[in-house]
Amino acid sequence: MHDIRLIRESPERFKKGLERRGIEYDINRLLELDEERRKLIQEVQELKEKRNRLSKEVAELKRKGENATQIIEEVRGIGDRIPELETKTDEIERKLYEELISLPNIPHESVPDGKDENDNVTVITWGETRKFNFEPLPHWELGERLGLFDPRRASKLAKSRFVMTYGSMAQLERALVNFMIDIHVKKNGYREVLPPFLVNEDSMFGTGQLPKFKDELFWVERDNLYLIPTAEVPVTNIHRDEILAADELPLKYVSYTPCFRREAGSYGKDTKGLIRVHQFNKVELVKFSLPETSYEELESLVKDAASILEALELPYRVVLLCTGDLGFSSAKTYDLEVWLSSYNNFKEVSSCSNFEDFQARRANIKFKRDKKSKPEFVHTLNGSGLAIGRTVAAILENYQTKNGEVEIPEALRPYMDGLKKITAQV
Repeated sequence: MHDIRLIRESPERFKKGLERRGIEYDINRLLELDEERRKLIQEVQELKEKRNRLSKEVAELKRKGENATQIIEEVRGIGDRIPELETKTDEIERKLYEELISLPNIPHESVPDGKDENDNVTVITWGETRKFNFEPLPHWELGERLGLFDPRRASKLAKSRFVMTYGSMAQLERALVNFMIDIHVKKNGYREVLPPFLVNEDSMFGTGQLPKFKDELFWVERDNLYLIPTAEVPVTNIHRDEILAADELPLKYVSYTPCFRREAGSYGKDTKGLIRVHQFNKVELVKFSLPETSYEELESLVKDAASILEALELPYRVVLLCTGDLGFSSAKTYDLEVWLSSYNNFKEVSSCSNFEDFQARRANIKFKRDKKSKPEFVHTLNGSGLAIGRTVAAILENYQTKNGEVEIPEALRPYMDGLKKITAQV
């Protein structure tokens, strides 16, 4: 969400920021609403002051025994006018608010201009992609051949694009959760939190999912609660409507949750296997930062997410998203993409973003530098550390063997009871 005062002070900067996103927006409409709102507020204030002054005159005239009828009528007229103006002010404020919450964040100056994902910039490539001496299988075929991946029965239990895993594959997901949490807590300095998986409208609004992305969410109508699309939502809202101390920052949380997304409009190869499903597991990293250090925190966030891929020895690249591919709430985003042979390409496994104060304004999360200073909005950041299902897919495809088995990455073996290979199971 944007501060209308900052837009008023630098309208061209704001307009240019939206244009970089490919959005043509009539900034004058926003400024006119703001001007009308401020005039109405001033008029109401002046009328209230006049009413108070006249009321004192009426009291004085009555005390002297003089006729106050004319002034009383004027006070009555002012009393009728004020609610009319206040109603009009409320309406203008509602329109202004709706405009402000519908506008995306402004890209950071370091974000490259571009129309779509084709204009993203690769900034890091790590590891060597494996050269197979046999025809590798996509992870969904490999999982089914091993008897560990069962989308058919999952569809029977729910509907299409839900999956169910058995045995060593289910154990692999659980092992990855524990492995990632341990790395982020013990090595990267995050605090583990297990939040609710259902949240209210305020929480969804705070991180920017509502109202824009309502159709992408699973909603429990009876309780007016939403299944979370990512742990970013509940974890960012931990400090909603709070004022933090500057010396507490940065706050760093790591959280495992299942995630639920409608993925409306998705089609093609992405709907096979574990890449784009309605329910998946994820480990999420969330930071609350001082404004002046948030971009340093973004770089360290990327390194923290990448440390998991490096520990698992999975080839990956880091991509800086261009303005046309940037998420609604983000000011700058890096995607970490892992190599998948089934795509002969890299596929996103983490998205690390700095939202600056965009989410903090929506969720009212502030900090104070000292007891005498005024509260300021924090900067919020988050990134997957990592998406579990996609990491499983990457392990299956990168560690498969000619005889159809899957080697377990060495770093994961202590979490798999020493298991070295996944073999076919009945």
